[in-house]
Amino acid sequence: MAAAQKERSAKTAAKRKSRGEEEIRLHCMAGTRQALAELMAWSDIEEQGEAITLMIHHLHGLGPGGSAQFLTAPRHEYEIPENVSRKLELAYRREELRISKDD
Repeated sequence: MAAAQKERSAKTAAKRKSRGEEEIRLHCMAGTRQALAELMAWSDIEEQGEAITLMIHHLHGLGPGGSAQFLTAPRHEYEIPENVSRKLELAYRREELRISKDD
């Protein structure tokens, strides 16, 4: 029985190699896993590999311009709080006075 399993594994490995198939691993955080699970549920897809493959091919089909918007990391905007802004302004003024006294 063990030989039959080894033979099947070897046959499968040879088939994958001949097709140029390569394993891609994806490590992700819980939020990404949840988003993938929801996408799969919305489309009635049961296998993660199938969902990821479809997404890659659909993005590729959009071309460089169409896919770029989906492949840029979201940028977080940071607004400096008013109290920090005041402290920075005071520090700049002190430094300005110190520099003017040194001249």
